[in-house]
Amino acid sequence: MSGLARDAAAFKNVVYSQPADTGTGQNVNTQLVYAVNHLKSTGNPMRLQDLAIITNTPLDTDKVLLEKFKAHDRVLHDPKTDLYSYRHDFNVRNKASLLTEIQRQTRKGGGLSVRTLKESWKEAPQAIEELEKDGEVYVTRTLKDGQLRMVFWNEIKPEEEGAGMQVEKEFLDLWHSLEVPNDVDLLKQLANEGLQVTAAESLVPKGPAAKKKGKRSAPKQRQMRWTNNHLKGQIDLSKDYVAPGK
Repeated sequence: MSGLARDAAAFKNVVYSQPADTGTGQNVNTQLVYAVNHLKSTGNPMRLQDLAIITNTPLDTDKVLLEKFKAHDRVLHDPKTDLYSYRHDFNVRNKASLLTEIQRQTRKGGGLSVRTLKESWKEAPQAIEELEKDGEVYVTRTLKDGQLRMVFWNEIKPEEEGAGMQVEKEFLDLWHSLEVPNDVDLLKQLANEGLQVTAAESLVPKGPAAKKKGKRSAPKQRQMRWTNNHLKGQIDLSKDYVAPGK
């Protein structure tokens, strides 16, 4: 092997020192994101020291990072226990509190996203399915895979007086299986039944607005502008000139 080849092989085998891969970076804002996201995924209150060890961030030693962490709008601190927890959109921890929150949102005129509820309580999807079986809530699902999407409170219960009857699943499936025919097939079906299509009343375009007839107003007297001020008061310039003796 030539000397040049040996030098090239030795160069490839050299290992240069590199910064340790901490996974959280050295930027304060990056470390803050890691700490808050872990607190969110845990779902349980944590000690500051434990959170710093797990996320490999200097939360307990870096004053700037700690101040940003405490001031974060999603971080809650309990001074009695000195524990930190994530503030979710909804404080849901069991089926009863879940139903209460669903009722509150439905009364406001809207439902709740199942994904958002799951972030607050991991057991929310299972509890929602149980509430659906009990007739307490209505659930909408995705068309592709049938995953839970939105949940609404069922204000009308079948067992209540005057609340009506629960529609059986067989009829619900039959109703949803019906398809609205296209325009051509719809016209054929109407013709077979002896029905006719009623055309919408066409709007007659309006012509230009006619001017109102009435008495013609007298022409306004044109105001004269005096240019020969030295003749003002001697000759009426608004009248035609008539030579003397005519």
